[in-house]
Amino acid sequence: MKKIPYLIKNVDLAPAGRQRTAWAAREMPVVGSLRKNYSRTKPFQGLRISCCLHITSETANLVIALKEAGAEVALAASNPLSTQDEVAAHLVRDHSISVFGLKGENERTYYTGIRALIERQPHLLVDDGADLIATVHRYKSLAGQILGATEETTTGVIRLTNLAQKKLLLFPVVAVNNADTKHLFDNRYGTGQSTVDGLLRATNILLAGKVAVICGYGWCGRGIAMRLKGMGARVIVTEVNPLRALEAVMDGYAVMPVKAAATVADLFITATGNTTVLSWETIRLMKDGAILANAGHFNVEIDLATLSKKALQKTRVRPYLDEYLLPGKRRVFVLGEGRLVNLACAEGHPAAVMDMSFANQFLSLKFLKENHPLSARVYPVPPEIDQAVATLKLKSMGVQVDRLSHIQKEYLHSWHLGT
Repeated sequence: MKKIPYLIKNVDLAPAGRQRTAWAAREMPVVGSLRKNYSRTKPFQGLRISCCLHITSETANLVIALKEAGAEVALAASNPLSTQDEVAAHLVRDHSISVFGLKGENERTYYTGIRALIERQPHLLVDDGADLIATVHRYKSLAGQILGATEETTTGVIRLTNLAQKKLLLFPVVAVNNADTKHLFDNRYGTGQSTVDGLLRATNILLAGKVAVICGYGWCGRGIAMRLKGMGARVIVTEVNPLRALEAVMDGYAVMPVKAAATVADLFITATGNTTVLSWETIRLMKDGAILANAGHFNVEIDLATLSKKALQKTRVRPYLDEYLLPGKRRVFVLGEGRLVNLACAEGHPAAVMDMSFANQFLSLKFLKENHPLSARVYPVPPEIDQAVATLKLKSMGVQVDRLSHIQKEYLHSWHLGT
């Protein structure tokens, strides 16, 4: 394939993208401090970094920081509906970064962008969902020079852990998603707020009084349930994990099987990372007017294939909101084509939480470079990176915390002190 410099909607959109990126930077002081500090020492000098991420104003601040730290950076979309076209134009025109992504692109264009990243023969990868890493594993001849990769999402970490367990992983990967400063804040507060944002932009419904089903009570599900409850919705949780189900009960939510919930709920949001969570057998039980949305990374949680076959008619009633007419004249509504609702229908996470997630990405890439070679497995984010990100975030917020005294440190490292 002929190497292409970029693939975006319109480079003339750059001024609007510049403004969006600058606005996001105001809420990203940790990434800003890394950009400032490492633009002098340039730890990534001579390295090519390929990033498969949502092309948003927050991502723009990460890739600009990586470039100013010495890297040659290329960026492709990690979701066909999440690209902010003006931000893509800004990165191309103002920062000479190769970007491959258009909002609403088809699958062929999506994978053209991923292949373009691989053709740049990168040394480090940044992934969101593991499509880039999985594609590299299908073209193994290009993997020899890769020092390592980072993964942003729960879904991606599951895929890569499975790859490692089968002893097929070709290089080390840092599970950025599992850092405390990522999943405790990004997954919970970011997903919680941005999912509700996407839902309301697409539907403009009143949440107070609605019966809402959250499928999955991981960190993302917790955040969504918390926000919906705060806006007056009556929340039901469905789970397959007994510990998470027990936690949901003790957090005050009703817990039941999804088919039982299907007959009473007005709204369904999936957040599991698994497939066919809302199957046709469940959808057919839903009452007229039920709204379906997906907050998981891939558009596999709602069984759209069967729904499309069984529906008598499909109508676009609002931007990113499709009505499916079912036998018996019942209707269900699907948001954002079943894709990641916070990015398909809104702007994704607030910049303030992405600040911590992307700081973890930056420092984890630095860790991979400085500790090369590492064996090919999935690594946690080093605790010192997690602590550093939390410390920088607190400092940027003007929050001070206590420190352990010498006596307290000694006590925590002893065994003989007791009653």
